[in-house]
Amino acid sequence: MQQRQRQRRKRLLVIFRCFCATVVFGLALACVTYTLHTMGWFIAVLVALIALLLTRPGWRWFYIAGATAKRDLTALRAYIKLLRYTKRHEKLNHTVADVFESNVAAHPDKLAIVSETQQVSFRQLDEHANRVANVLQAEGYQKGDVVALLLENRAEFVATWLGLSKIGVITPLINTNLRGPSLLHSITVAHCSALIYGEDFVEAVGDVAKQLPSNIKLYQFNNENNNTKTPTDDLKHAKNLNTLLASASPKKPTKLSQVTHHDKLVYIYTSGTTGLPKAAVISHSRYLFIAAGIHYTMGFQDDDIYYTPLPLYHTAGGIMCMGQAVLFGSTVSIRKKFSASNYFADCAKYKATIGQYIGEMARYILATKPSSHDRAHRVRLVFGNGLRPQIWPQFVERFNIAKVGEFYGATEGNANIMNHDNTVGAIGFVSRILPKIYPISIIRADPDTGEPIRNSQGLCELCAPNEPGVFIGKIVKGNPSREFLGYVDAKASAKKIVKDVFKHGDMAFLSGDLLVADEKGYLYFKDRTGDTFRWKGENVSTSEVEAQVSNVAGYKDTVVYGVTIPHTEGRAGMAAIYDPQGELDLDVFATNLAKVLPSYARPQFLRLLTKVDLTGTFKLRKVDLQKEGYDPATIKDAIYYQTSKGRYELLTPEAYAAVQRNEIRF
Repeated sequence: MQQRQRQRRKRLLVIFRCFCATVVFGLALACVTYTLHTMGWFIAVLVALIALLLTRPGWRWFYIAGATAKRDLTALRAYIKLLRYTKRHEKLNHTVADVFESNVAAHPDKLAIVSETQQVSFRQLDEHANRVANVLQAEGYQKGDVVALLLENRAEFVATWLGLSKIGVITPLINTNLRGPSLLHSITVAHCSALIYGEDFVEAVGDVAKQLPSNIKLYQFNNENNNTKTPTDDLKHAKNLNTLLASASPKKPTKLSQVTHHDKLVYIYTSGTTGLPKAAVISHSRYLFIAAGIHYTMGFQDDDIYYTPLPLYHTAGGIMCMGQAVLFGSTVSIRKKFSASNYFADCAKYKATIGQYIGEMARYILATKPSSHDRAHRVRLVFGNGLRPQIWPQFVERFNIAKVGEFYGATEGNANIMNHDNTVGAIGFVSRILPKIYPISIIRADPDTGEPIRNSQGLCELCAPNEPGVFIGKIVKGNPSREFLGYVDAKASAKKIVKDVFKHGDMAFLSGDLLVADEKGYLYFKDRTGDTFRWKGENVSTSEVEAQVSNVAGYKDTVVYGVTIPHTEGRAGMAAIYDPQGELDLDVFATNLAKVLPSYARPQFLRLLTKVDLTGTFKLRKVDLQKEGYDPATIKDAIYYQTSKGRYELLTPEAYAAVQRNEIRF
């Protein structure tokens, strides 16, 4: 009897919690309505909510609603703050530079960016940005022009694109790992009229200089140490940017074109699902949305100090983290190159309260020897993408991290989510109570091609809980959280859009990622669809790697795919090369491959095929090769693995066993 009474009280408590959650959600929706001035939308959602409560009174739904109410309300409060923030700046037609200048006025002498070699205040950062703007304006550049930037992590990187934005110039942020064809493509695909590059990239730019269009002007920026690298013969015509900056005014340019809130700001490159790097469009409004979104969702404070060793040419480091300085007046400490052993030592040195990671970084840090800095720091929160659930508890325990903010998103996409409540392994969530508030979904799709599976009406279908599917985000033009700006290449953009999703005529961004949602709506990453795999925090296009490997190998038949390695996130690249006569010189191959592919795109395993199995369209059977993997005990072909020195050595059964035990790391 007492047991039944306790169960009854428990059920009544759940119902009461659900009722309270419903009331609070209604009030919260009213706030959203007030913010967006869309009363009809509010009424529609409220009616839908009442209908849901009336038609689905099952105890399980009530339990889920009660269990997730706090999570959803916290996210909804952050979303309302974000909407107010973005709407206010849209109404005032503010650009990123406008918001930054307000921080300069508020605390000009506060440190904006610090590193091993620099301590730059907001005033100094703004003055350098103004010099860049004045120099490029005097050189004839104006609103709508495109000037690429190839520079390592340093304060001038931020000041340069900020300065260019003040005169309406769009800045493609070039990946510093790119060389040869990939670098050339990144410059030309964005229709650049100029390139600003650092002295560390003299050789890289020199290698492609002759192939650049004749209208592209070159500007070389040299570090303050005066150890200037001598330009190659192909770069003799490049102008010395330091000389031009020295005589430029630190004041804001007086003759300015009207730069608006929705104008293009920068291009950020992503490998996409196929082909060479694609230039994703980031407008001023989208920059504000991304940086402010993480700010409000994770509960950042303006007086937080951030530490990021991530490259500033990517969204994570360049917008999510650096945006906290640009938009919210915080101090951001940066590092030229990631160092696992120095991560928390740097955090302690810079008194960081928030740290950033991506991909395998957390695993590398966890693999370091114990240090006095492991817990002697002020970091209260780390945020990023790629912290594997298998090491999540060990990481937060060893380094005394109170909170982890795992996020997921594509630079070019609108399907961005965050895990703000420390749920291990989750990359975000979708509300089970009010799923329409933030319209993201997981739909049934072919796991190999990523193509949506449609019903008899020609529409897509939602996945059930714990059923993997492709993650999508509904496209709503004019809404910075729902708009899809795509790539510079319109054809590439069209491939990322799926039409007739849940009703005829609607559209959504197709992420190409397989996710799964549990019963409570927590989302977990499963894999990439198609031929793209993720390695070292980068999406690697197999078609691009295949082309480069084939060229370096003497145009031999080549197929590239991703394989899993135990205790390692993502998939490592593996190349199967048709070499029946054993003609391939692996030392020469490794050397030449390093010249055309960034480190994360180079195959970690090689399989030298002695025979090939072709499809009806004369293609190598990639799926079969991928299933066979790299176990030398079951494969007759010779298999090699890439060592830490970049060479390829034979993968013996003993070496294979060491890989499986994580004794050989990649």
